[in-house]
Amino acid sequence: MIDQATLITYLAILLGFVFIPGPAVLLTLARASTGGTRVGLATGLGIAAGDIIHTMMAVIGISAIILASAFLFTLVKYLGAAYLVYLGIRAILEKVDISRPAAAAALSPRAAFRQAILAEVLNPKSALFFLAFLPQFVKPENGAVSLQLIVLGVLFVLMGLVSTVIVAVSAGSLGAFLRRNPLVLRWQGKVVGTIYCALGIRLALQEK
Repeated sequence: MIDQATLITYLAILLGFVFIPGPAVLLTLARASTGGTRVGLATGLGIAAGDIIHTMMAVIGISAIILASAFLFTLVKYLGAAYLVYLGIRAILEKVDISRPAAAAALSPRAAFRQAILAEVLNPKSALFFLAFLPQFVKPENGAVSLQLIVLGVLFVLMGLVSTVIVAVSAGSLGAFLRRNPLVLRWQGKVVGTIYCALGIRLALQEK
């Protein structure tokens, strides 16, 4: 199995990586601040589920096939970018009834979970991470390579989930307070939508 020195090094690097404000953290923050803690937690769980899929894809080689083909990489990249921009535009155009505070939390946890899975699965940057980063900590002499990849991937998912849960709980509480302000209710959708669109554009412009 994975030796202790390798595991400690991996966890140390991972600790810094998962708490850097990236797309997963920003998506969770945006969802939790507008929809509440449950929606934020559902988003974090959806991202974790998407990362589990990426781990399995890396293990069976699908990620390698996607990244080896410029066409497939571009296709997946633009599908993910388009989906994020779609979510952003919908949030910007959505009309909120400021006389009904609950309207800001119209998205259900189940819908947030599904959307987060799709957004994460369609992010080729995640596929690239699992394909390029995880194998650096795999040593054939330590046993089955596929099993080592699975262990490393699961550790990444668990640590990432911890970071998104912290963000969701904090942002959800803050969002509950902010939603009592009618001005915030009027503009929060536009702010969140802008974040989604920015993430989509960033994904579309990233290089292979």
